[in-house]
Amino acid sequence: MPTVAILPVKSFRLGKGRMADRVSDETRSQLGRALAERTAALAVDAGLIPILVAGDGEVAEWALLHGFPSLPDPGEGLDAAALAGTNWATEAASEWIVVHTDLPLLTVVELEYLNKALSAAGSVIAPSADGGTSALGASGPADFAYGPGSFHRHLGRFPAASIIAKPGLLHDIDTFADLESARRHPLGSWLADLT
Repeated sequence: MPTVAILPVKSFRLGKGRMADRVSDETRSQLGRALAERTAALAVDAGLIPILVAGDGEVAEWALLHGFPSLPDPGEGLDAAALAGTNWATEAASEWIVVHTDLPLLTVVELEYLNKALSAAGSVIAPSADGGTSALGASGPADFAYGPGSFHRHLGRFPAASIIAKPGLLHDIDTFADLESARRHPLGSWLADLT
């Protein structure tokens, strides 16, 4: 079975709240949709099976309209959302990679690299530039520890993991400065129409 790409997607209306003072609710909602669609499409192109963990009914409906399967988010934070996805993948006897959808510079090649590293090492972790975790892959059940500094906590839980540091995985969007930085990068030019 191909590797499952688990994509936790918060409510489009509530996502990216740290940018609310600089970016309108409508624009943040459009950005969330565009990032989710782009990440799911990249996963398909990389030979992965994307499964969205939908933060609300609007996200689940959006996923259905775009042809992406989804699971309901249990509503207890990112750890629980990732666990819901990994439980599904484990029941399907598949390796999995939790990939966050706020990675505007992510490429197909980077996802393929992650998947190959997962197959070779049995687990894989990709840090974000601020010490978080952009992607985490393994098989079977997992104990997640997302939040500030999560890369080191996850490394403690997956000590044999292959560590993958690539530009598209390092650069996530949490703040308006992150968004501006991504827009100035050649791979982020697609953001110009959204912001």
